[in-house]
Amino acid sequence: MNIHEYQAKQLFLHYAIPVPAGKQVTTPESAEQVAKELGGDGWVVKAQVHAGGRGKVGGVKLAKSLAEVVEFSKGMLGKRLVTNQTGTEGLPINSLLIEKIYPIKRELYLSILVDRGTERIIFIASAAGGMDIETVAHDIPEQILSVPVHPAAGLQGYQCRKVAYALGLKGQQIKALEKIMHGLYKLFLAKDASQIEINPLIETDSGELMALDAKINFDDNAVALHPEILAMKDAEQEDEKENKAEQFGLNYITLAGNIGCMVNGAGLAMATMDLVKLKGGQPANFLDVGGGTSIEKVCEAFKLILSDNSVKAVLVNIFGGIVQCDIIAAGILAAVEQIHVTVPVVVRLEGTNAEQGRALLSSAGLNRGLNLYAADDLAYAAEQVVALAEAAA
Repeated sequence: MNIHEYQAKQLFLHYAIPVPAGKQVTTPESAEQVAKELGGDGWVVKAQVHAGGRGKVGGVKLAKSLAEVVEFSKGMLGKRLVTNQTGTEGLPINSLLIEKIYPIKRELYLSILVDRGTERIIFIASAAGGMDIETVAHDIPEQILSVPVHPAAGLQGYQCRKVAYALGLKGQQIKALEKIMHGLYKLFLAKDASQIEINPLIETDSGELMALDAKINFDDNAVALHPEILAMKDAEQEDEKENKAEQFGLNYITLAGNIGCMVNGAGLAMATMDLVKLKGGQPANFLDVGGGTSIEKVCEAFKLILSDNSVKAVLVNIFGGIVQCDIIAAGILAAVEQIHVTVPVVVRLEGTNAEQGRALLSSAGLNRGLNLYAADDLAYAAEQVVALAEAAA
């Protein structure tokens, strides 16, 4: 789960991580008022969307007057921002962050995340802040420092000093960085974050350190334990179909192909999509209906898949272990008739009561004139759905 920059900075303040003075607004009038309250002779107007790369496409603008604050706010609010992380449709700009401008001497990079390889929380730091960290890693990897934290010992002072020296900090700046790193570490653990990123962490002309930007991702499996974090969720910044799937206990991810996939089990779903690709097709989604699925879930899964107008055919791949295949077949028939599925549907059933399930589908396809195809071989099913999708396209 992601949150907005202004929300992340509110959490930063709670953990003694310095951020620029600023406030979230939703109208040009409130933007002007906040700028007046902040004072100074310049402000930054930031679009609040769940995506990076805002500054490259007009989502971050520097205003030198109150008139420009109003002008930039009017130009952003109510629009959609398209970055290299949003896709072609972009994300809606429903609010802005108005901040006071500070003189910047240097831009640094600092983040904390879980390193699956070492099974440690790890700090990543670089003197090349303000750039995409992937570009830094590719072009100048020697400028990236990784510091793993032992779970029993926790973050140690010498580790903070190691990062500070690598960033070229001196004197009181070392203590300031240590305070920031301890704040990040406490926040990371307390709220079950999966990644926190400050890019850039700036050094001002006066030598102060400040988080100019803030991104926090939370572990989806733990967010239910933190109602205060869950309350920060902005559904409009996320895929509508993925949000709806979550309500019905379905795992759904939108992809760019034209073959809808409905599978029970994440591993089997990945293997199914790989096989579709191998046979020359393009999956339109990842959809795991779970091991103990029901007729209701199958109906909702079909509705999600077919809400994507690009879908030309559907492949259903079910292994009946916990759930019986004849029950799944009944659910598929109910869904096909209930929502008037017009695209061809190829169903591969295997496991408990698979023969009964296939017989039910074949009978319905013949007697009711439904566009259903039952298969007992996954490779053949994949070939068949790719051919049907190509014919429909």
